[in-house]
Amino acid sequence: MSDIRLIASDEWRLLRRNRVAMLGLVMLMALSVIAALTSMAQRDNSDAIRARFQQQADAAFDGAPARHPHRMVHYGHFVFRPLPILAAFDPGVDAFTGNTIYLEGHRQNSANFGDVRQSSLLVRFGQLTPAFVLQALAPLMLIFIGFGAVARERERGTIRQLFAHGVSARSLILGKALGLGRAAALMLAPALLAIVWLTVAKGAPPLPSLFLLSGYALYLAIWVLLIVIVSALSGHARTALMALIGLWAFTVILLPRLAPDLAIASNPTLTRLETDIAVQKDLRNMGDSHNPDDPYFNAFKARTLKQYGVDKVEDLPVNYRGLLALEGEKLTSKLFDDYADRQFAAHKSQSNQTDLVGLISPVIALRRLSMSASGSDLEGHRRFLTQAEAYRFAIVQQLNALQANAITYDDDSNRNKNPEAAQRVRIDPENWREVPDFRYQAASTNEKLTAAMPGFVVLLGWFVVLLFCLRVAARRLGDAT
Repeated sequence: MSDIRLIASDEWRLLRRNRVAMLGLVMLMALSVIAALTSMAQRDNSDAIRARFQQQADAAFDGAPARHPHRMVHYGHFVFRPLPILAAFDPGVDAFTGNTIYLEGHRQNSANFGDVRQSSLLVRFGQLTPAFVLQALAPLMLIFIGFGAVARERERGTIRQLFAHGVSARSLILGKALGLGRAAALMLAPALLAIVWLTVAKGAPPLPSLFLLSGYALYLAIWVLLIVIVSALSGHARTALMALIGLWAFTVILLPRLAPDLAIASNPTLTRLETDIAVQKDLRNMGDSHNPDDPYFNAFKARTLKQYGVDKVEDLPVNYRGLLALEGEKLTSKLFDDYADRQFAAHKSQSNQTDLVGLISPVIALRRLSMSASGSDLEGHRRFLTQAEAYRFAIVQQLNALQANAITYDDDSNRNKNPEAAQRVRIDPENWREVPDFRYQAASTNEKLTAAMPGFVVLLGWFVVLLFCLRVAARRLGDAT
């Protein structure tokens, strides 16, 4: 064990004497600090803007004047998705999915105002966040620092001297890995401080924060092992460098961008326009609550009259137009939910296919873990859409119920002909203030950890396999010398 510590100390001493390596390490740490500060500031600013706009939207809805309830249904409402605290570390899909939805009757709108849609194409490559720095840049820096860890000993002939003094190949490789691991720990330090700050000062949930940090530590450890293994198996340092850069480009750059395209190609989904067209076709077949001669709603009318024991809608104790609105919204909302469930299922299938690529690209597994633990994954966006739709349906039906119970059928039928009836259908605006405000419910700690666990398991599998490969590399190194 003393040989391993001595070799690790010697490797670290060589790294400290290498000005290029230390300059690169300092620059990466500085970039991590800048990324953490700017990402936290951007998250706080974005969340404050969304909260302010949500207050304005709530105030505008509550402050609407006396109106017909169905006018308020079409007036609509805006809801904004608040950002989770750990999105300051990894914003995940937030920049791509949009953060606000306009809610209105008879229609299910998509989220809008994603940052990527309003920014340059550079945003699509990767935002400057602690997650991006550790996922993409830290492994590259480790490669430039450690590619010659074992190969240069072979080139200089010093490896035979080490073996002659009783140092085993296993101790040599483990010592090199431990020395390079110190550099990786320094790279992780700014992220550690950022996560501790977000947990202690901002109130981020502790367990997901710990899980997030553990995932990144495991990811960097994987790269440390990969670098040492390739260096040990390569005859020359230059060969090791080229192999490692190719491995980095393939696993960190190519596969994460190719995997989603392959998943989409194998399991395509309808575009928003195609979905809208399909929904409109189904709505036409379903029936039109605004058409008094529609077959479905003629049957609904008959059932309603029978239920209340009357012969004419004028004799109903409630406004039949409001009942029509309630029934029509129930049918259309069910149709919207069916299409949304199919779309979510397709996205889940695509996501699962992408996760399979994590078996050959640890950065994909890390991204799954990182976004899930941060609450900024696709499932978080789906929760927002689902809750927003449930809220839309609830407030629309609350307004439709007001039309059914607060307005007479006679006034509702004659509001466009009789000025007095038009005035009477404008109900007290206090009713708008009774509509509850939207409150987004984020995933619980258990849900976040459950979603992040597959990524952690894949990373752990990589680490275990590489430990075995390290033993094989040590055996081959000993046999070759």
